[in-house]
Amino acid sequence: MSAYIIADVTVTNPEQMAQYRTWSTQAMQEYGAEILVRGGAVEVLEGAWQPTRLVVMKFPSVAQAKAMYHSDTYTHARSLRESAGVMRMVVVEGV
Repeated sequence: MSAYIIADVTVTNPEQMAQYRTWSTQAMQEYGAEILVRGGAVEVLEGAWQPTRLVVMKFPSVAQAKAMYHSDTYTHARSLRESAGVMRMVVVEGV
């Protein structure tokens, strides 16, 4: 069953976030992520949620998505992201 990682990112340091994007992209490629959304205009249709930058990645399975998240490459990416922004991230099973 496919799985999706959905992230809502608020960037506070664009230069540092660029370093994170380089390493996170490498991790996504290593674990077979298909990037469906990475930035772009967001329009809230209902509710109080005000996302600033959305990222949606598709993986072959929840296990694969979690393996990417816990990988050495993505762990390094997360360390580069510290103080560069706020990340809210979930993994969800697909259909």
